[in-house]
Amino acid sequence: MSASAPEHPPDRGHVRTEHRNERTMNLHELSVAQCVAVMQREDRAVFEAMERAAPALTAFIEAVEPGFARGGRLVYIGAGTSGRLGVLDAAEAPPTFQIPPDRIIAIIAGGDAALRKSSEGREDDPRGAESELAALRLTRDDAVLGIAAGGTTPYVLGAIAFAKSGCEDASGVGDAGAPLTGLLTCAPMERPSCVDSLIVIETGPEVLTGSTRLKAGTATKLALNTISTTLMIRTGRVHENLMVDLRASNAKLRDRAARIIMTLTGLERGEALALLDKAGGAVKTAIIMQRRSIDCAAAEQMLAQHRGRLDAALGDR
Repeated sequence: MSASAPEHPPDRGHVRTEHRNERTMNLHELSVAQCVAVMQREDRAVFEAMERAAPALTAFIEAVEPGFARGGRLVYIGAGTSGRLGVLDAAEAPPTFQIPPDRIIAIIAGGDAALRKSSEGREDDPRGAESELAALRLTRDDAVLGIAAGGTTPYVLGAIAFAKSGCEDASGVGDAGAPLTGLLTCAPMERPSCVDSLIVIETGPEVLTGSTRLKAGTATKLALNTISTTLMIRTGRVHENLMVDLRASNAKLRDRAARIIMTLTGLERGEALALLDKAGGAVKTAIIMQRRSIDCAAAEQMLAQHRGRLDAALGDR
């Protein structure tokens, strides 16, 4: 008996990120300087696309904020470059904002091994993320953001659909409610019924046809920067434009922490470092100790009373 012929893959020729870029048809003929110039020219389109997507980004963040402020989680789901960018953003949140690592979570097709070794075959499984999502026991305070440059990745779309309609039954959370769902893509598309917020950053055809690690990847990184940083600002982890929630865990961060304390208290460098030590390396605690003339325990209590907001603890709002 002859082996059955493999199934034909879906035709993605209609997806905008798969189209050929008429401005880069002669890449193979270009010099180094010309390659650099054409890529820089094309990259300008990313910032224009980000401006057009601002209303959709704003709407998504505003929808996520209330649940996140109540302790909900932001969950990124992606495959390939999209998944790796989600992992990067989630990994950078704890050291920058001292947020627990289970508040911004990234799920990538193929797991951690996919960060270094391509496992794009996993992206074809629409049920590939179900076990990880079920283990999270999602609630209505959580938000799940699928990331797919072309908007067609089965792994991502299946995960969003499961989070919206099937996750409650599988995880046994009962009436906890479905999470908010979003899809971040760089290709125009209709909003799937399981997606509450569709964010389209239309970057157009890539310099190298179909290589969405280029413009689409840059746009995705910018969007995730915007989403996570705005949520951190809105939940009191930033004061003025300073990352006051960092914890001084190495020399670089200890130096930065000291400079932040100096800026907000007027202390000299040596005094700021000594105060930082008394505060256990916590910048906000140190600032309140100096500004309110109280000890570490009292400063921590004051912060807790004001839900971690430095401006409220200092009486600035």
